[in-house]
This record gives sequence, structure tokens and C-alpha cells, in this order.
Amino acid sequence: MKITRIDLHMHSTVSDGTDTPEEILKKVKQAGIGLFALTDHDAIKGAGMIREILREDDPYFLSGAEFSCKDEEGKYHILGYGYDPSGDSIRQVVETGHAMRMRKVRARLDLLQTSFGFVFPEEEILAILAMDNPGKPHIGNMMVKCGYAQSKEQAINEFINQIHIHNVYLRPETAIRGILLSGGIPVLAHPPFGSGDELITGGDLEKRVKRLMDYGLRGMEGFYSGYTPKLRAQTLSIAEKYGLLVTAGSDYHGKNKLVTLGDTKLDLNGKIPDGLRRFLEETGFLDQMAFA
Repeated sequence: MKITRIDLHMHSTVSDGTDTPEEILKKVKQAGIGLFALTDHDAIKGAGMIREILREDDPYFLSGAEFSCKDEEGKYHILGYGYDPSGDSIRQVVETGHAMRMRKVRARLDLLQTSFGFVFPEEEILAILAMDNPGKPHIGNMMVKCGYAQSKEQAINEFINQIHIHNVYLRPETAIRGILLSGGIPVLAHPPFGSGDELITGGDLEKRVKRLMDYGLRGMEGFYSGYTPKLRAQTLSIAEKYGLLVTAGSDYHGKNKLVTLGDTKLDLNGKIPDGLRRFLEETGFLDQMAFA
């Protein structure tokens, strides 16, 4: 089978997507994607579920995860690929990230009540706390259900994002180290995009990447649904300059985000970019796959 599309960045109901892992696999096949990765936030459970249901003639699959990180310089999303899911290091990072995520959810619910007077039924709160990795979209949907907002987007932008939580975050060096020690490849997701509407370009982006490389960063998401041609060119230029691996992802979240599965802005009908070729070689897929 000739591979014409890949997508290495998507989310399921294990984090903040609206499709189950089973539905993800079905939609990947319908979209004609030949290689994909499930990268749920602070979780590897969904990737394990995909592994269990894959058949011999299904698209190629690479285990993934995305860790929300922060340090004194800003926020980062670190993708991890090809790790050993039984590794203690990756599991420790997942447990740490999950615990911090749950702390943030509880803090947001408390602050929504104290700041805006929003009181939620106990059964709704328990349902959110029972989720694998709840986040802003889940709280936003609950606000709509309880009549506190007209839409999830309004709930997030006008209320949830207005409350500031002084919380402990997973540090990028911790995530990178955990991925590496479990045999995986740490990659910086959508590098030009920081916190909120923050856009990081030029020397600031290069400085940010070099600092993460000191921790062991191996790659950058060079192709991404949200890039303009200029942002894509800049990201690929930095990756080439420092010999970093390159990945391509849509950041698909189902109905929680206006992104189409497989929309990576990568054209595989021509020459495969060198950084991506090296990524595929290192993960063992280059020799298995035939490209158009």
C-alpha cells in the first residue's frame, strides 16, 4: 500500500477528544491515513487500547503521548513517540502529569464557584473527576449543560481562562527525561505556539528549542494544521539547522476543535523531508512503508 498521508498528533476520549480510540482507528482508515499516532494528554492508556484492536491490514501505528509542561520560561507541549509502554519512567511521568491535571480541575471548579458563583450538581462533578484526563473542554461542556454559558467556547474564553491557578506543572526536562529513559523520542509540539495566543518566532523560538535540546529534545513538529507557510518554513529551518527530527500532526480533537483528521499540511507525493525521513527510520517505519 502506498502511503500518502500520515498524522502523528491526535486525541481521544482518554484526554480531551470526543472520539474513542476505537472510533479514532475507524476514522483514520476512512481518511486514508497510512501511519498515525494517538497522543492523548498526560496519558498512554488510549495508545494501549489502539494496540489491542489493531489488525494486520490496519494502518501503521506509533504509540504516542503529549505532556503539558511549564517552567520559568513558559509553557510547552512535549510529544513522546515510540516509548516502551511498560517502562517505569514513562509511567511515572504519566502519573505525575495526571495528578497535576486533576489538581487543576479541582482548583478550577472551586474558583468558578468563588469567583462567579457557579454551583454544579455533585453528580456532574463526580462524572468529571471520574474521567481519565479531564480538562477545560469538559468543564466548559458542564457549564453549558448547567446553563452558565451558551457554548463551550464562551465558557472557556469568558470564564475558565479568566481564573488563574497557582499550581505546580510538569517541567519539560522531567517529561523529556521520562520519554528518553523509556526508549522514546521527545518532540516539541507546535513550537511557535506558547501559552494562550502567545506566538514565539525568530530568535526567541530558536533559544527556546536550544534550551530544550539541552534536556534531550530530539525533534520538532514541523508540519501542523495551525501553521501558516511562514511558520512552517521557520520551524523546518530551525529543525534543519540543529539536526532535529521532524514530525507531522493535525492535533485532531474530534468535535472539541475545528481541526480535520489528517490535516498536517504535509504533501507526501513529493520528496519526504529529511527530518521526517530520519524520524521514520529511527522508529522503524521507513523500510516497512512505501510512499507515493
